[in-house]
Amino acid sequence: MASPAEERTVLWVAVLMLPLLSVLLAVMDRVEERLLTPVRAKRRHAGRRRHLRLVPSTSAAPPADDSRAAEVRAA
Repeated sequence: MASPAEERTVLWVAVLMLPLLSVLLAVMDRVEERLLTPVRAKRRHAGRRRHLRLVPSTSAAPPADDSRAAEVRAA
């Protein structure tokens, strides 16, 4: 037979389990919504500027600012 202290411990665990699981469910629901929603069509932090690229463009057309890029490389 279990001692009164063990019975109280089991009772407290059973009582606290429902609220803790409810909070966990709410948090996981928010995380899931945040991960699965499509990205908003807002402007990115770079705006109209181009990001720096480690690999040059492989497109057939040369970039529009080719003369400025050549000046930067020469400096």
